[in-house]
Amino acid sequence: MLRALLARLGVGALRAQQLELGLGGDRDAAPSAPPPPMPQASERSQASGTVPSPVHHPAQPPPASVDTARLVQRLVAAGMQGISAVHLTRNRSTLVSFRAGTLRLHAGFLRAPDDVVRALAVFVSGRGAARAAARRTIVAHHLPPDAAPRPPRAARVHPDDHVMAARLQQEHARLNAERFGGALRSIRVSVSRRMKTRLGHYAPARSHPAGAEIAISRRHIRRHGWREAFDTLLHEMVHQWQEETGHPIDHGPAFRRKAKDVGTTPRAKRLLR
Repeated sequence: MLRALLARLGVGALRAQQLELGLGGDRDAAPSAPPPPMPQASERSQASGTVPSPVHHPAQPPPASVDTARLVQRLVAAGMQGISAVHLTRNRSTLVSFRAGTLRLHAGFLRAPDDVVRALAVFVSGRGAARAAARRTIVAHHLPPDAAPRPPRAARVHPDDHVMAARLQQEHARLNAERFGGALRSIRVSVSRRMKTRLGHYAPARSHPAGAEIAISRRHIRRHGWREAFDTLLHEMVHQWQEETGHPIDHGPAFRRKAKDVGTTPRAKRLLR
């Protein structure tokens, strides 16, 4: 139905490419197994010895299909091009992605306001600064409670890293008091052994089961020392400030201004050697 609708609307194929918007967490949810095929009416009647009732096909498509088709029409009207198929997901780590003419979109956007729909269309078909601005609008959109992705489990701290984590937790409290005037919430700070190039990571409250969390790379602490690790913690606390004050979580102008104000550099990663 959607493919035919897109064809009627004149939306052509998109060259192979993929862009994703992270929501927090590193892995996609495992795809669920398809349900087993239902036996045909004739097979059921032969097995039971009964006369099958006439099969009544619904005159209208299910509501989800109607809503999806309506969203596709809104996206095309907003300027989306190059998409031949749309799939709704409840992916907990990716809001939007597209590749080879197929758009994968979180179900929470079905009834998104017009400005978010326009941002989705620009994200798919636009470029440069326009696409970057669209990304910020999409990430800032709050998903309805019934469509929110299943949150990932909280990262477990290795038994050998509890001392490091406790020191980071104390530093978070100190930096909050000295650099942010105590305005930030007290959140969990953990040590990660999985980060290869990233120094730290802020998991926003909307995608974390027990509230927001900051993770700092154990390798970063051991190789670069506590002074740089504390600077990385301060960097991630600026992301915490962004979420708690309603800003998009990114490295844009607002982030850079706040980073300069609290005394940290806006770098996102560093080679760990």
